[in-house]
Amino acid sequence: MNVLLIALGGSIGAVARYGLAGLVQRFTTPYFPFGTFVVNMVGCFVFGILAGVAEHRFALGPQARAFLLIGVLGGFTTFSSFSFETFQLLRDAEIMRASVNAVGQLVVGLFAMWIGFVVARLL
Repeated sequence: MNVLLIALGGSIGAVARYGLAGLVQRFTTPYFPFGTFVVNMVGCFVFGILAGVAEHRFALGPQARAFLLIGVLGGFTTFSSFSFETFQLLRDAEIMRASVNAVGQLVVGLFAMWIGFVVARLL
């Protein structure tokens, strides 16, 4: 059941990402990815609201968590998950782990992107 909820939520999130990013990009410069930037920030904000409400007001059940956090927001932007996990490490005073996570994902992600491009050129 959770897989179906994640799939449904993911499709909703992906369509929302496409719509919002396109809308933002239409009204901004083509020389900076404002659409992606806005999507990532909105995703982080909404993830923070849902996680905060779930922690302080009421618990999100496993099905609601699967649909909303993994599905909808995961389809909308995985950056929100990355930010939340890094935030949790910081909140738990795990400064070194948070730093390794943040810097590591950025640096290794860019390196992996470059390697992917190199491999694609070789094919």
